Amino acid sequence: MSAPPTPSSRPTVTEREARQVAEAAREQDWRKPSFAKELFLGRFRLDLLHPHPLPADEDVQRGEEFLAKLRDFCETKIDGAVIERDARIPDDVITGLKELGAFGMKIDTKYGGLGLTQVYYNKALALVGSANPAIGALLSAHQSIGVPQPLKMFGTQEQKDTFLPRCARTDISAFLLTEPDVGSDPARLATTAVRDGDDYVLDGVKLWTTNGVVADLLVVMARVPKSEEHKGGITAFVVEAASEGITVENRNAFMGLRGLENGVTRFHRVRVPAANRIGSEGAGLKIALTTLNTGRLSLPAMCVGAGKWCLKIAREWSAVREQWGKPVALHEAVGSKISFIAATTFALEAVLDLSSQMADEDRNDIRIEAALAKLYGSEMACLMADELVQIRGGRGFETAASLEARGERAVPAEQILRDLRINRIFEGSTEIMHLLIAREAVDAHLSVAGDLIDPDKTLSDKAKAGAQAGVFYAKWLPKLVAGPGQLPRSYADFHPAGHRDLSGHLRYVERTARKLARSTFYAMSRWQGRMETKQGFLGRIVDIGAELFAMSAACVRAEHLRAKDDHGREAYQLADAFCHQSRIRVEELFGRLWSNTDDLDRKVVKGVLGGAYEWLEQGVVDPSGDGPWIADATPGASAKENVRRAIG
Repeated sequence: MSAPPTPSSRPTVTEREARQVAEAAREQDWRKPSFAKELFLGRFRLDLLHPHPLPADEDVQRGEEFLAKLRDFCETKIDGAVIERDARIPDDVITGLKELGAFGMKIDTKYGGLGLTQVYYNKALALVGSANPAIGALLSAHQSIGVPQPLKMFGTQEQKDTFLPRCARTDISAFLLTEPDVGSDPARLATTAVRDGDDYVLDGVKLWTTNGVVADLLVVMARVPKSEEHKGGITAFVVEAASEGITVENRNAFMGLRGLENGVTRFHRVRVPAANRIGSEGAGLKIALTTLNTGRLSLPAMCVGAGKWCLKIAREWSAVREQWGKPVALHEAVGSKISFIAATTFALEAVLDLSSQMADEDRNDIRIEAALAKLYGSEMACLMADELVQIRGGRGFETAASLEARGERAVPAEQILRDLRINRIFEGSTEIMHLLIAREAVDAHLSVAGDLIDPDKTLSDKAKAGAQAGVFYAKWLPKLVAGPGQLPRSYADFHPAGHRDLSGHLRYVERTARKLARSTFYAMSRWQGRMETKQGFLGRIVDIGAELFAMSAACVRAEHLRAKDDHGREAYQLADAFCHQSRIRVEELFGRLWSNTDDLDRKVVKGVLGGAYEWLEQGVVDPSGDGPWIADATPGASAKENVRRAIG
């Protein structure tokens, strides 16, 4: 056997090169319709959502049977207080979940999995996540971004036959992309995979490896050096966690999700068979991003579960807690918070179920819908949890253990606030999600006019792009002037007798979608190549689109429930309340598109970084410890104890 190759140093890349890597990993084509893509273009395609798509009867039966078993397990075998106290999910709980089939929910039955649909997988995550969010994260990281999903989409038949049965019943998997100095900028990925005979040799350090402390199988993203024989680039591998040269150097601890098995993993001359490579060399980032298109739906599933629990506690507590002669729920200041929690939970579930059912049917491209669900769910769930803490007052700030110790109900309100906070960072931070969604939202514009604002394009390229843009905009812009949203009787089937009128909200969405598209076009005309630097503007554009999507989903869900006589009247009330609340947020966002402090903020930031305001920091002490801001990730042998632990 030849000597292991020497790992390369961390690559240095320019901002433009980093953007090119990210752009190359995008799915370039739109082969199927997308409601959200059309929405950002000013076209309200309600026909893509309504009537609400429905699961097959056999999928419902299989899903409900599993949910019943999972609910019993959650109620009898999981003690969330123990997990919070010990900062660890007990081995017998994990073993029990394996025996129940919970690790194979999304894996096909022919590989030993349960073969649940995305809809029921999400319902299961919401249920188990309500028992303890760390368990939801364990199962989600294993199936949504761990080994099963990328193999399902990109693996060879041999890889599926080898690894999927293990993932369905016995093995835990993890996904390893992030590094100490590499987050959402994968162009700087430093972990290397050098071909050596029939193997690749991995060297590098991975950070925040969810499930990495207890995993049996890893999906690892590493850079293959380019050579005459190798295309090179970021590449995905399935790696046995017990391989020689792998050291879990630390189990990380966080403000929430105390049971999360998240660590730092070092690879030193780890040999991985070439047969374990997923896809081709250089396809790793595309595999990761494509996997996340539906994988991101697991996170809003747990946000929906959190919203349901917040509503339950808010209702029960506010009915018994009295102030000034009546329950606090009947005081407007508290009642508005309860209304927000109820209406928002309804809308989040509508967004989740609709997106999930579309994913199951595979009739629409839901890459933007899934991203919006993740973005909107993570933000709104944090707000709901914060409102619950406020409703509970001092008891909301007190831990469940302390409440129990002095004889009151152990309600972990402060815990859910801490646990939910990571969702605004997990699987793409809010800031990164804004940019990713904005890129997809302006894709049509860049497709026809991108060369006009590309400084590297020739004059002839720009002239050709100008002609293409002229044809596109001549057809597109006139359609943004008027539409069904201006006709009083449009969407009349959303105003059935005896129910609230939701048709007006859909007309608002249609009108506002056209306004949103006009605003985007105006901004591109104004800023052209500088548009990508206007992150505040782009974030607001995306947030408006998220609200419009949520309003649409809420109305469609309400009508669906009314049509099947399932709490239809109450659903219409919740949808109406949500849409009125959402419209206020939308109008505020539109106002902030052009009236904001973005330019002033940039000047202040330059002053802060330049030290102009250091005097403002005087008068405090810094309790932080010593040490580097970013840990050294130089490849090499580990000098630390391996803290990996096997389950069962």
